[in-house]
Amino acid sequence: MDRWQAMRIFVHVVESGGFAPAAKVLHMSPPSVTRAIAKLEEQIGTRLLVRTTRSLKLTAAGEGYVADCRRILAEIAEAEANAAGSFTHPAGLLTVTAPALFGRIHVLPVILDFLNLYPAMQVKTVFVDRVTNLVEEGLDVAVRIAALPASGLVARRVGWVRQVLCGSPEYFARFGEPQSPQDLAHHRIIGREGLFGHSEWLFGRDSSIRVPVSARLICNTNDAAIAAAVAGWGLSRFQSYQVAPDIQAGRLKAVLSDYEREPVPIHVVHAEGRMVSARVRAFVDFAAERFRRRAGVNAELSESR
Repeated sequence: MDRWQAMRIFVHVVESGGFAPAAKVLHMSPPSVTRAIAKLEEQIGTRLLVRTTRSLKLTAAGEGYVADCRRILAEIAEAEANAAGSFTHPAGLLTVTAPALFGRIHVLPVILDFLNLYPAMQVKTVFVDRVTNLVEEGLDVAVRIAALPASGLVARRVGWVRQVLCGSPEYFARFGEPQSPQDLAHHRIIGREGLFGHSEWLFGRDSSIRVPVSARLICNTNDAAIAAAVAGWGLSRFQSYQVAPDIQAGRLKAVLSDYEREPVPIHVVHAEGRMVSARVRAFVDFAAERFRRRAGVNAELSESR
């Protein structure tokens, strides 16, 4: 059997969780799929799958091989698409991931404009507050708010986000504004699980000012922490895009701006490859240009830079 076809069958078996489901997708008989995997293991010289009556698991060799198969099959598909000319005109499904709130506020409008411009495109959003793995999760493009480590990904910086300390005008009227990070010891603190949920907050461009904080209210979502701050209960720290509408409307006020940390870069990221499909290239170019022009991402949020 052709090695490419055997790889394709193997990937389908892994992704569908069994020989029978893979056979159904591939329009093959289950015995044919079983023989194909057995022949592939014989050619390679090692066991790829551990089969029982109830489960199917990858061996250590199988885990590495399925990742290589996915990469090779993707490169073949890209080569075929390139030869067919689909790298010239964006078409097909594109999956875009971003942090949940940033995705809803800033990425979704870009996607809507992109779809209006390219009617042959379809976009699936994955807006989640965790670091996704583009290759393993089958994602095409990620918008990430972070200083990125070296990796096999291509990253284009498109803006900056500040970290701001906020409270409502009503809160400051009752308790006054802090004049230095050390003053936070005398203020009500709204904590949050995750990014700003630590017992110590860092201030200053070089993060050299360390201030212990003790939160009486700890929220597990950004929306809850923002609502508590707007209600005037206490102070909390946010990424600037999260509270930009409330600051602009006067519901919140940022303080201690002179003590802010270095702004965090925004990147548009995609997997590295010799050929980048037209849909990925078109969206990355389109999104980068839009992010650089959007006031909420660049001008208003990164003016301190």
